[in-house]
Amino acid sequence: MSIEEMTYPLDFVKAKERIGKIVAKTPLQLNRSLSRRYQANIYLKREDLQVVRSYKLRGAYNMMSSLSPEQLQAGVVCASAGNHAQGFAYSCKKLGVRGTVFMPIITPNQKVTQTKMFGEDKVEIKLVGDTFDDCAESAKEFTEIHHMTFIPPFDDFRIIEGQGTVGMEILEQQPLVDILFIPVGGGGLASGVGYYFKTYSPRTKTIGVEPEGAPSMLEAIKAGHPVTLESIERFIDGASVRRTGDITFRICRDVLDELRLVPEGKVCSTILKLYNEDAIVVEPAGAMSIAVLDSFAGEIKGKNIVCIVSGSNNDIDRMQEIRERSLQYEGLKHYFLIRFAQRPGALKEFVNHVLGPNDDITRFEYMQKHNKETGPALVGIELRSREDYKVLMSNLKKFNINYTELNKDDNMFGYVV
Repeated sequence: MSIEEMTYPLDFVKAKERIGKIVAKTPLQLNRSLSRRYQANIYLKREDLQVVRSYKLRGAYNMMSSLSPEQLQAGVVCASAGNHAQGFAYSCKKLGVRGTVFMPIITPNQKVTQTKMFGEDKVEIKLVGDTFDDCAESAKEFTEIHHMTFIPPFDDFRIIEGQGTVGMEILEQQPLVDILFIPVGGGGLASGVGYYFKTYSPRTKTIGVEPEGAPSMLEAIKAGHPVTLESIERFIDGASVRRTGDITFRICRDVLDELRLVPEGKVCSTILKLYNEDAIVVEPAGAMSIAVLDSFAGEIKGKNIVCIVSGSNNDIDRMQEIRERSLQYEGLKHYFLIRFAQRPGALKEFVNHVLGPNDDITRFEYMQKHNKETGPALVGIELRSREDYKVLMSNLKKFNINYTELNKDDNMFGYVV
């Protein structure tokens, strides 16, 4: 569909005026290490440096500041366990508006504390439900009962308008963009930025990047309408939604040239590289637009590329899990159930002859049978290089080790590891 055929009520200029004194104009930085790796000009739009460490403030403040005095007086409500809650809370404080934030009971304390910090005395937090869906349902019921206004995370034109100001800034900072990579969750950012680029830089190829374990936008586009996924992988929490928005679906369908999935493990490897090479701390959703670059290495060579780094609200307690997922994705971490022969020296033989010189046992524990006898051992092995895996597997067979490889059995892995 051409831009002339699209009739969406989006006014990015007014949105920019509304949020101008509150939202930071984040830098568009040429990243030298990425540019060398891909032989292209790779620019990072650093929304991780935003006031609340994500772009979500833009949409929340734009919508809330456009409400009538009567609506503001009655108060506002949101449901979120992350960045939207923090942008909402900050907006409540700046506008002097009473706000209520619904979060799932399982929300990490760090996110609850951050939301309280940004909202101070203007925000009340309610921990309700075991899942986000339960939480959101309670929030909407509360909104209706108290005649307040619900501020959705993505499916509203005023939210989309606010997120679209990221696109305005990019073109002000770099007018010639060949390919733009945009993270996709509910689709608010992709809708706003994608629409702006389709209007003012139609030559730019816009590519949405979605988590492999939560492809709600891709499935919606395949079906021709939003669909509710039965289950999703929630690791990339800032972009994992079971159902994309109705409005965001329609716009993304019209403005995205391509939609690509990225594995969660690849995202983890990207987070670690960004931290180790550039001292950039990003959350999983914020790393998606960079993680996907390997898939486009040939196409982006010699071009101006922009990756939107959408946020950096990453709990340090997750770093061990991020490293673990990265090692498994890179083929460097493997788990086995091993039934050692019941004879002296069996374990010593395994260590001395089955393991390679650079292999390291990072986890070892005997499983308990129902009769309290010792069962097989859970063994986690970390390799130095992917090639060492073939040697390890060869040795397991050579020495007649009775084993089950857990990495290749998702159900068994989830249950045991």
